[in-house]
Amino acid sequence: MDRLRNVSDVLQRTLFEIAGTPVSVATLIIAAVIVVLTLLLSKLAQRGVRRWLTRRGVTDEGSVAVTARLLHYLLLFVGFGIAVHTVGINLNALFAAGAIFAVGLGFAMQNIAQNFVSGVILLVERAITPGDVLEVEGRVVRVLRMGIRSTIARSRDGEDVIVPNSVLVQSIVKNFTLDDAAYRVRTVVGVTYGSDLKVVRGVLEDVANQVKTDMPSYNPQVLLVEFGNNSVNFEVAVWMDDPWLSRLKLSHLNEAVWWAFQERGIVIAFPQLDVHFDHPVVESLSRLAPTGT
Repeated sequence: MDRLRNVSDVLQRTLFEIAGTPVSVATLIIAAVIVVLTLLLSKLAQRGVRRWLTRRGVTDEGSVAVTARLLHYLLLFVGFGIAVHTVGINLNALFAAGAIFAVGLGFAMQNIAQNFVSGVILLVERAITPGDVLEVEGRVVRVLRMGIRSTIARSRDGEDVIVPNSVLVQSIVKNFTLDDAAYRVRTVVGVTYGSDLKVVRGVLEDVANQVKTDMPSYNPQVLLVEFGNNSVNFEVAVWMDDPWLSRLKLSHLNEAVWWAFQERGIVIAFPQLDVHFDHPVVESLSRLAPTGT
């Protein structure tokens, strides 16, 4: 009992005071324990975040490291704040100054914070993953890597495109491979008004059926879409399972239509303009013409 009482007296002994608050040995021990536990928790949390991001398809080591480091700093801030408060230091003034600093920093880093939050949303929702084929702001790209701040994609021209995550979250993005890779390739061809439309439709249906398709469960379509100024316009559509190669499939379809029309003598229409002169205009032009012409 005497030993326990002596230990208790040692722990409760006041070493110094901070702003009128006595700091004892026990207080310092508790603060040290809080710091140690904070460091251990930070390591475990960083490991967990790294595993979670890897499972979510984030292969960019830089983005993973930045996310883990930000979490580390956040936990250290909270843990050291609790430890300092336990010692007896009043953090109200410090928090007030920190709040003012945070507001200014928030305005300065608004875009960075916006992209960071958007990156977290993308990782949670999984609406976009590496390998997906997207249409972003009118450009078709394939996703290579997803980071916390931006997404790296490659265009069909071999260009590496850095897309801020806020663009993927806040704008309309077409994901051609979200649920399935079914993609329809279509072309429009116009024939003259003197053409036999039944023959034209039959030829286009044969072409659509002959063009190799990777998705036999999807039927090709031939539609009469418009009576234009100079032509009757048909749309031919076939399906494929790789949107990334849609331009190549479209080229094959156009060539097949061209050669089929050549074999059947079907004329592809082109813009024409007929000019008619009234009789007074013809007489005026005849007077201006040189004699003998």
